[in-house]
Amino acid sequence: MDTYTVIGGQFVNDSESEDSPADKPFRVSLESESGENREIILSGDDLNKVKIGKKYRIAEDGTLRRVVHVVAAVICKDGKVFATQRGYGEWKDHWEFPGGKVEKSETPENALIREIREELTVSIRVDRYLTTVEYDYPEFHLVMDCYVCSVTDGKLTLLEHEAARWLSAEKLESIDWLPADVLVLSSVRDLLRKR
Repeated sequence: MDTYTVIGGQFVNDSESEDSPADKPFRVSLESESGENREIILSGDDLNKVKIGKKYRIAEDGTLRRVVHVVAAVICKDGKVFATQRGYGEWKDHWEFPGGKVEKSETPENALIREIREELTVSIRVDRYLTTVEYDYPEFHLVMDCYVCSVTDGKLTLLEHEAARWLSAEKLESIDWLPADVLVLSSVRDLLRKR
């Protein structure tokens, strides 16, 4: 599935239409990472979600979904992995591998080191890349790069999460994971069984 950047747009010329601007069809110009140009027509709420310069994916239903690039730390110790429970938002009480958004000026590894320091007050070492998963949430398309990590300094302290657990391979299914994190579990299970 290609990622597109919005490069422009204009209202479709319909001089006889009495629609409000929000209901008028709007032609959005897109450019893929491979240089392919494409146009789609949007209106209403879909139009309000689109910004020039941002990255999107075209969902199966033809709508644009904003691409959110995040990183996740698969922190391992003594044959177990560290999981955190969200304490806020729509997915409150669901479990995830800790991490967060990659800023424009960051590498995924640097974003992960920053996010874990901010969320858990520890320094980590990014040991190796594990996997990338993609998931269509209702409002956005998530791209999550997952890395095996080790704590190098400090004590894990929850600043944004309401709970945490160390889970063995056999206990991974015992909690209610976020949908995207579910896609990582088979890789994590294989990783833990090899340790």
